[in-house]
Amino acid sequence: MPTYDLTTPISEETIRKLRVNDIVYITGTIFTARDEAHERALEWSKENKALPIDPSGLCVFHCGPIVRETESGWEVVAAGPTTSTRMEMFEDKFIEAFGVRVIIGKGGMGPKTALAMKQFGAVYGAFTGGAAVLAAKAIRRIVSAEWLDLGMPEALWIMEVEKFGPLIISIDSIGENLFEQISTIVEKNRERIYKLAGI
Repeated sequence: MPTYDLTTPISEETIRKLRVNDIVYITGTIFTARDEAHERALEWSKENKALPIDPSGLCVFHCGPIVRETESGWEVVAAGPTTSTRMEMFEDKFIEAFGVRVIIGKGGMGPKTALAMKQFGAVYGAFTGGAAVLAAKAIRRIVSAEWLDLGMPEALWIMEVEKFGPLIISIDSIGENLFEQISTIVEKNRERIYKLAGI
């Protein structure tokens, strides 16, 4: 499997080269956004209000990090991925409106998001669930904490990361979807096993 070290902002041309099963590490700026942050960002976009960050070419991480405030600023304790399907109702519009290039989370996303990735040049990078401390180790610093009125997990955390990953490209920009591929294999095996068992 090819491995890529990418630095944000990431171009559409670079994203279009990635394929399902590729391994990616990210260096540069990423930001977290869950349901409420997605909703607010899209509302602000409709009102022509500038976001606290320019998302173009960046990575959005579906994550509600555990952070603590220290004398030198915010520190990430753990940063495990949130189940991405929670953001399916927003993500296609988010990709179109803001030009994000990599969606990071766990569990995959639905057909609307996959279509937007194909149309606008984005990919889904799956991060291993349960590896929250590994993720935190790749976060060099929190640049800023925005929209804290939404609560710590839902806030917009802007982070500098170094070799954040590994991310497995699970939905690419040409329409391939690792989750669908695995589902097809599982279904074929299930039918074969049922036949062998006489069910």
